[in-house]
Amino acid sequence: MWNVNFGNVLRTHGLEHIIGYAYACSGVAAFISPLAIGALADQAVSPLRIVRWLAVLTAGALTLLFVAIERGWGVMPVLALAQLQAICAAPIFGLCTSIVMSELDDAGREFGPVRSLATLGWMVAGWIVSFILNADTSTLSGYAGAVAWLVTAAFTFALPSPAPIAREGPRDVFGLSALALLRDHNHRVVFLAAALYNIPMAAFYPFTPIHLTQLGVDHATAAMSIGQISELISMFLLAGLIARLRLKRVFLVGVGFGVLRFALCGLDTKAWLITGIALHGFAFTLFFITAQIYLEQRVDPAMRARAQALLSVMLSGIGALIGFLGNGWWRNACATPLGTDWPRFWFGVSGVAALVGVWFAFSYRGRAKTQSS
Repeated sequence: MWNVNFGNVLRTHGLEHIIGYAYACSGVAAFISPLAIGALADQAVSPLRIVRWLAVLTAGALTLLFVAIERGWGVMPVLALAQLQAICAAPIFGLCTSIVMSELDDAGREFGPVRSLATLGWMVAGWIVSFILNADTSTLSGYAGAVAWLVTAAFTFALPSPAPIAREGPRDVFGLSALALLRDHNHRVVFLAAALYNIPMAAFYPFTPIHLTQLGVDHATAAMSIGQISELISMFLLAGLIARLRLKRVFLVGVGFGVLRFALCGLDTKAWLITGIALHGFAFTLFFITAQIYLEQRVDPAMRARAQALLSVMLSGIGALIGFLGNGWWRNACATPLGTDWPRFWFGVSGVAALVGVWFAFSYRGRAKTQSS
């Protein structure tokens, strides 16, 4: 409800120069909390209870963040509160994935349709912000997001609570044992590729709404939800693709859509930009959701919450931090007296995604097929 239009809100309140830094707070947070919280969920406390309290803390921090923006408290308080909100929220996505996976009999077949409901929620949030709240550039979107977090916390009481797996040996307080997964070649390539691919992907939400607004789209937040249509479609297609294709091909198809999507945005017209947005779901789902399913299928059950947390660190930490700061720098490099040179900006982003795809194609070996499999 607030992340998509956050750049436009900052721009409206005279803080456009910190957009890259504000989004990068999520990257910093991903280094601090997901691994330790994932380890806690694996070994000591029900992940559902952790999600409940983190949702409450996130709601409070988000409220303070938008109060600071609205009342002009200054750059440092805004960034500090953005960082606090990000630290509280960073572990939640990986924990929710772990909770959902624990209730599924066949993650490869069942996860896509369940995960599609999150996509639907993202779309509905965009419509509410644009058409009901009329808050594409307003702090009201942040307050609405805080209310949604409180509703999420309350909803956790209606869910079954998966118990932490009994541990053997000393407790892994900081979740650093997940780093052992990097010893496996294919695991290492998937984790690194996720981080690298998220660098160009991080350009999407901070700058696409601004580009839409400059092209004359009044309800940019709602327009961004077009990307979730393809995300819904790809969620339901994912099980069939995984059953018919090797995971390597599914990963590469996702990267291919990312390359095409950014190239279309570079054509710098309203129609092509919206077409590029419409491909977002394929670019996102076929890589990142496939990576989550990969971990669920190929990592020991006692390590799965930490594996998902490590994926969050690679995506939202390394990839997002470099991506938000790097794309912010790249946008400044593409500045002209008339504004941003959008074709140059988006074609550059597309080129980075293409390089990641080439590296992954030559690096990932996959698992040899056997008669039984």
